[in-house]
Amino acid sequence: MYAVIKTGGKQYRVAKDDVVVVEKLDGVAGDTVELDSVLMLSDAGKTTAGAPFVDGATVTAEVVEQTRGDKVIVFKKQRRQNHRRKKGHRQHLTVLKVTDILTDGKKPAKGKAAPKKAEEKKAEEKKPVAKKAAEKTEAKTETKTATKTETKKAAPKKAAADKKPAAKKAAAPKAKTEE
Repeated sequence: MYAVIKTGGKQYRVAKDDVVVVEKLDGVAGDTVELDSVLMLSDAGKTTAGAPFVDGATVTAEVVEQTRGDKVIVFKKQRRQNHRRKKGHRQHLTVLKVTDILTDGKKPAKGKAAPKKAEEKKAEEKKPVAKKAAEKTEAKTETKTATKTETKKAAPKKAAADKKPAAKKAAAPKAKTEE
């Protein structure tokens, strides 16, 4: 069984246990990604093409690593104009290992944690933000009170009138020069 998926503006033919290098996707090594833009499925000679996507079909994959591609050199030159520009570029990439190809809206196996959809991830990210903000404000108030108590103003220095002025050195006598 294989599927043709679309991600990062490109199409990839994948089968179970394939390792695919795609353009950068969110996630760290070990995360599960669900790719639902399946263009075509083929199972035992039976092929299903989508219009544009196959309904209920998803491909689940595990993020192996986040990496960068080879350096590509971009060199521009205008002859006889002394105009040259050289730039390098390295594309951010994600290495995926396809764990399962699901059809007819099936869910992934319970053995591993089910992949989260983007909406669920955003909802989870919003919840801790309020807690983190509260912790930050508490930490700021604690540091402000600590700095106020620790840094008291030093006692004013004694007036300059109490000190005696430094004694002046006598000027060295000038040597006469004879002409």
